[in-house]
Amino acid sequence: MVLSETWFMEGFIDFELQKYRLLAYLQEVKKCFNETKLYPQLSDIVFHYNNLRAFQANKQFLQDRFPKKFDKLDMQKLEMVYERMLADDGAMQELGRIVQYAVDEMKGTISEGAEIYDFIEKKLEVEPVGIMPLYKNEGYVFLRYSKYPEVRIYSYTVTLFEHQNAKYKGIRMDYIDSRTKSLANTYEQIKLDIIRTYRALPNPAVYKMEFPLSVPFNETLLPVAKRVLVRHLA
Repeated sequence: MVLSETWFMEGFIDFELQKYRLLAYLQEVKKCFNETKLYPQLSDIVFHYNNLRAFQANKQFLQDRFPKKFDKLDMQKLEMVYERMLADDGAMQELGRIVQYAVDEMKGTISEGAEIYDFIEKKLEVEPVGIMPLYKNEGYVFLRYSKYPEVRIYSYTVTLFEHQNAKYKGIRMDYIDSRTKSLANTYEQIKLDIIRTYRALPNPAVYKMEFPLSVPFNETLLPVAKRVLVRHLA
């Protein structure tokens, strides 16, 4: 189930109606968390939680969230709806009740997902392979989990972007190959093989990341590994 950005004020502004819509959404999120699947559910529910808190803090929220690609007539209709809602104390009180309930319920569910994330993060080991260059914003990641001998190899690129008054680091990881780790084929041997095969980076930064347990790879391990690596590089 997908919630829109303004789900809590769509249709009838009725507490019971929106409550059941919310609970159906949370049930699906919790089902994924019970299966140790974190993404995209964790980032999605955090977005909705922050959205609701923004609504509580900013009365311009409704107006700011109105769709922008409307003609003049449609925009006037939306502004009239907004004005009627502000004038209707009963509707605004009901909306406030819906939002507060959703904030409380989402907060508990987010805590469940955060506990799983923290556990994965603490168990995920990150170490450099061989001598590291000064430039580390590009390189390779050797990702291995559970007892599987397969090493999944990703190229990574760190990007810096600005948002308002803050700067953030993002990372892109692209799968390029896989190798089997063994006593003879160590991480150092795999690194040499990758450098010979992919010549774009003659002296790349290479990290190995290992997780001891079996968890969903695409929904949990890979997205957590990206975030851990960004912090490690920082």
